[in-house]
Amino acid sequence: MMTSIYQNHWLKSLSLAALCMSLIACGDNDHDDQSSTGSDHQIPQLSPAVGTTLQGDCSDLLDFSFDQTTISAATLQAAGTLQVAGQDIAAHCLITGYMHPRVSPVDGQSYQIGFEMRLPVDWNGRFLYQGNGGTDGNIATATGQVGSGGPLTNALHQGFAVISSDAGHNATQNPLFGLDPQARIDYGYGAISKLTPMAKHLIQRAYGKLPDRSYAGGTSNGGRHAMMAATRLGDEYDGILASTPGFHLPKAAAAQLYTAQQLRRVATDENDLSTALTIPERQVLAQAILDKCDALDGIVDGLVQDVESCRSAFNIKTDVPVCSAERDGSCLSADQLDVVANIYRGPVNSAGEALYATQPFDPGLVGSNWASWKFSSSVGTARDPVAVGIIFQVPPDASVTENSRQFAFNYNFDTDYLKLSATNNTYTESAMSFMIPPDELNLDKLHQHGGKMIVVQGNADGVFSVDDTQNWYDNVLQRYQEQANVDAQSFVRFFRVPGMNHSRGGIATDQFDALTALVNWVEYGKAPDQIIATARGIGNASGQVNTELPGDWSANRTRPLCPYPLVTRYNGDGDSELAENFSCR
Repeated sequence: MMTSIYQNHWLKSLSLAALCMSLIACGDNDHDDQSSTGSDHQIPQLSPAVGTTLQGDCSDLLDFSFDQTTISAATLQAAGTLQVAGQDIAAHCLITGYMHPRVSPVDGQSYQIGFEMRLPVDWNGRFLYQGNGGTDGNIATATGQVGSGGPLTNALHQGFAVISSDAGHNATQNPLFGLDPQARIDYGYGAISKLTPMAKHLIQRAYGKLPDRSYAGGTSNGGRHAMMAATRLGDEYDGILASTPGFHLPKAAAAQLYTAQQLRRVATDENDLSTALTIPERQVLAQAILDKCDALDGIVDGLVQDVESCRSAFNIKTDVPVCSAERDGSCLSADQLDVVANIYRGPVNSAGEALYATQPFDPGLVGSNWASWKFSSSVGTARDPVAVGIIFQVPPDASVTENSRQFAFNYNFDTDYLKLSATNNTYTESAMSFMIPPDELNLDKLHQHGGKMIVVQGNADGVFSVDDTQNWYDNVLQRYQEQANVDAQSFVRFFRVPGMNHSRGGIATDQFDALTALVNWVEYGKAPDQIIATARGIGNASGQVNTELPGDWSANRTRPLCPYPLVTRYNGDGDSELAENFSCR
């Protein structure tokens, strides 16, 4: 089965690359908004946002009125109250409030959609919906930091009006909000659907006009929220930035339980799954991947850029040193190799049917973030077991919180997995409905009014498979080519980050500004042929250092992130620490 999965993926990638070459060029700016879409409809080039200043005082917004909405406070935040990368964020209004308060008829708990908005005194005319991560429940500071490690800027610093929310429940209700059907829906898509029109009206009240351009972005579950905006609210948003999107999150969470079951087979202590694959053993595995795949992009530099070629170049069963005796950190046992192969293949049921997606082998698996997801979150009380057992399955099982480890170990992929798609009289929407974008390949609303979308994900993501996202993107390209004779790369592009773990970290150039790239595409027609990414070595401008970077890297190594299926390749001469000596080919 593993061979057929990888062969199918490889063949699909070849056909898409051929399709790309037969069109103008994957990364060509000639894909402008005035070009024909293959029909009579012309896609408009959206005009740039025009800034203005706040009308009146922040306190004037206390009496803002909107359906089932209460403004709790409206206060001026002086310049420097918040900072990013040592820079003062300008003066802005902080608005806090809540929407749709109610008492659940199912669990008797009080629920509401809590939010905060930050409105710059000097506004750039743009609005950003900030999707937050995990199981939500907390109102993250609405700065509009929507991807990459060690940010040098954020949307608020750039002058955006930004909203952040708890997605309809508070932290004390995590994860038991999954007992309430409406709280599940609000977490999935209800909150963003209700908050979007309210936020725009509040902006109109504050500045005397609606936002000229609206964006939605987020990381992890926030990236999934962004993909909800792209599908359910595609006519409300002009730009979508989905970073590390968990848009098949119920499947991914269940896949983590499969990972736990596999690791348990070779762990020397089932209460510490890291004993299944120690740091030295992960380093052996990472080096084996590098030995076969590092040079495929034209240079040996500790990064695997050519993911597709690596699928055939590296074979975990033959290319990793096998222990002839006891494990000693210099090799992997045959059982360990089988476990790792199964994890990267993804979960299957007893009939051998694939239930999630493959993952590409990437040396970023030595990262601590990767390890945390695989060894801890897969069995922990705050992550995957409780999400699967309480938030996603029907009926929910509140007892999961009492022994999440055993729930993960005992999860049955023949019977329990079906509960992700189940409904009953109380829970009339399954997790596969409220958590996943409907008709996920249909981006017509976004596309037809001139909207654009950027998706970014690390190749060494420890929880959401980059192959799952890539499969989605392949299918989007195919749908628009076959049904409308449209090159979907004219409005949606996908960027993989070699070595990067979930959202950031790993052995990677993980610092980049995809939001500015998106604004330039949406408002100025400048398609992102590449996004420059930087390593966060000692002295990094953000003040946040990635301590896991190899010692032989430049502290500020740069690389271009290339739109898939193009690959970052070394030009053959020049300083290999500088992005300018690499091309997308």
